[in-house]
Formats: sequence, structure tokens, C-alpha cells
Amino acid sequence: MTERDMLLERVAEVLKEPVAIDPDLDRRIMNEVRAGPTVRAPIGPVAWLIRRRVVSVSPLGGLALAAGIAAVALLGRSVWQATAPSAAPPSATVAATAEPTPSLVQFVILAPTAGTVSLVGDFNDWDRSATPMRPARGDGIWSVTVPLEPGRYRYAFLVDGQTWVADPSAPSTFDDDFGPPNSVVTVGGS
Repeated sequence: MTERDMLLERVAEVLKEPVAIDPDLDRRIMNEVRAGPTVRAPIGPVAWLIRRRVVSVSPLGGLALAAGIAAVALLGRSVWQATAPSAAPPSATVAATAEPTPSLVQFVILAPTAGTVSLVGDFNDWDRSATPMRPARGDGIWSVTVPLEPGRYRYAFLVDGQTWVADPSAPSTFDDDFGPPNSVVTVGGS
């Protein structure tokens, strides 16, 4: 059985564990469903505002309407940016937006027979000693948390200083056609 199979079995065992749910939840939900919707018919000006209407606009009129909405949005944004109060002095605002905020990323691997495991990657110049991992609970799970700025990083695990292992739970990539496989992590949402 490979390490990946063992890891998948461990994950499956954790996912099979029962989840404690409030016993009254089912009853409360069914009571709400049986009660049905509680929608009241609007009256007065609200009824007039939400009443369905058929509106027809010529292509030229639609284009003019879209251009007008875009102009109002751009003008409103410019005015808002020019008049919005700043909570910090301008120099602090520039400094805060110039540097991205690092995110803490946890790397985990199952290596029950390993004596040492290190994390190597773009973020530590592939230095074998820069990011040693620690056994999490003594059951073969190794982990380390690393602060990373937004971006895409290649990495791998180095087991016992010599065996290069790609992360089985992450997308893999190759350095070149003959190099060992690496994994990829993307930090930040853009």
C-alpha cells in the first residue's frame, strides 16, 4: 500500500465520522416547510413600484442608456474617491497598498517511516534546511506553516534528505522533462 493510499484511507476515515447535529433541527425545518411562505401582498406605492411592466427600448436607445449608466458610474466613482475621507495619512495608505499581505499556508504530508521531512520550494530557494517540518502527532503526519505572499509557488517535500516527494493532495508540475515532479500552490485570489 502506497503512502498516497494510506493518506486517502485516513482522510476517508475522518470523513466517515458522524457529525453531531441538533436533534431538533429536522423538526424545526419541517415545521417551517409545512407553514409555507409568509408573503404579504404589497400595498400603496410599493405595489406600484414592483408591478410588472413591459418596457421596449430601441437598440440606439439601449446603447444611449448603457453609455449614460457607465458615465454616471465612472463620474460617481471619481467624485467618491476625491471626497472620501482617509482614516490614515496618505503616506501610510500608499505603504499599506504597496506591500501584499502574506497568508499563512499549512503544508502537510503523511510519511510514517520518515526520520526527517523538509519543505523546499520557490519561496525558500529550494534550500533543504530552510523549512524543516515537524511530526504533528507522532502518527506519521508532518506539517509546517509558512507565510507566503500572493502568487503561484512550486514546492516538494524532501524525505530523509534524499527522497523527493510531490504533494499527493496538490496539482503537480515538472521542472523540465527529466526533473522530479513538484507540486503547485496558489496563494491569494485574483
